[in-house]
Amino acid sequence: MTDISDATEILRDWKGDSYVFGKGVLNRVGGLAKRFGSRTIVLVSEKASWIDEPLKIISASLRENGVSYDATLGARPNCPREDLYRIALHVKTNRPDSIIAFGGGSTIDAGKAASVLATYTPSEVSNVLGVDWDLACTIDPYFGTGIVSRLKQTTGKDVLPVIAVQTAASSGAHLTKYSNITDPLVGQKKLIVDDAIVPKVSLFDYGMTIGAPASLTVDGGLDGIAHCWEVFMGATGKDYYEKMRRITLVSTRLITKYLKLAKENPKNAEARTALGLATDLGGYAIMIGGTSGAHLGSFSLVDVLTHGRACAILNPYYTVLFSPNIQDQLRTIAPTLREAGYLRGDLSKLEGRKLGEAVAEGMINLLRDLGVPATLREASATREHLDRMLSAAKDPQLKMKLLNMPVPLNPDKGDIEGYMKPVLEASFTGEIKHIRTVGG
Repeated sequence: MTDISDATEILRDWKGDSYVFGKGVLNRVGGLAKRFGSRTIVLVSEKASWIDEPLKIISASLRENGVSYDATLGARPNCPREDLYRIALHVKTNRPDSIIAFGGGSTIDAGKAASVLATYTPSEVSNVLGVDWDLACTIDPYFGTGIVSRLKQTTGKDVLPVIAVQTAASSGAHLTKYSNITDPLVGQKKLIVDDAIVPKVSLFDYGMTIGAPASLTVDGGLDGIAHCWEVFMGATGKDYYEKMRRITLVSTRLITKYLKLAKENPKNAEARTALGLATDLGGYAIMIGGTSGAHLGSFSLVDVLTHGRACAILNPYYTVLFSPNIQDQLRTIAPTLREAGYLRGDLSKLEGRKLGEAVAEGMINLLRDLGVPATLREASATREHLDRMLSAAKDPQLKMKLLNMPVPLNPDKGDIEGYMKPVLEASFTGEIKHIRTVGG
């Protein structure tokens, strides 16, 4: 079985008929929308020429299935909360049967969060969550894990259905329980984590990614690796460990084989399909387990780095931090990096921190080969960003990222200053020697 067929099998076993994926499937959107009623709102990621033809296909499909629609602009990168509130007001006013979020991760995240704001009233939020009215009218009470489900269970109201139509091989937002929203005034991203916001149905026509810009392609592939690697690092002793091993191997082999090819030849259809499948597996990974340090840090870098690049820069250094605790994971991923030409030499005799440093070097070599900065300083981040990341690590609404680590860091015990600060310093300077390993 090839990695492409293996990835296809994994996704079909997971999502069944709630996910339509492949090439040439965009015309099935109308049938998916019809499942929920005859009126929908289409969130369109941006006003651009490439959108015109896909929108014609979506419009024709909706008409053929007797679904009327209204269209509005989706969200800008990282989904600023102002965009979310504009979209939520539009949805609340029009009272559709569903939302079609047509775009990349930011527009899909906006669709998920807008569906929540359009479903529950401020009075319900205030009564169920015990927050003041000034907060009950905003998105803030929902940040964290399982908050939407509490409202759903207490009120008996399900969230307005979202049909996620992905356009970029990257975040896996069309398949997951996450919605990232940014406060641009402070440059900080926060996260809603809840099974209640998983899109009811999803669609990804991989053919739409043919010709996508190199920067977007690279960011997406790096995000896919980060999803798999962070979940796999934290999977030791979990009942999903072997499942994550398979997902991580298939996804990272596809990305390391095809990402540079797609960057150099944007119209290579096989590469585009491979990257679509691989990043979808990244979406599966973050539904099985959770991301950790690199994703947490990326939330504080939104003003200088795209999400995929931020995670890719941070992950080698977190890999060294936890290296004594993830020896099997390191031995699993090392052959993939070596086959792709990013690792050299015999790794069989390496163990502990030395094995972690070797794998981290392979990850950094991948970034260099793709033309991506390998340190935060190279990416124009500042020491102010390091302070911002350390502060965010102590935010209770982001605590789940600490708990997902191979060895959870505890702010109350000084772990942020003792362990995370040296990691972030190393990611800034590139000097791995300053990292204090956990458990070794």
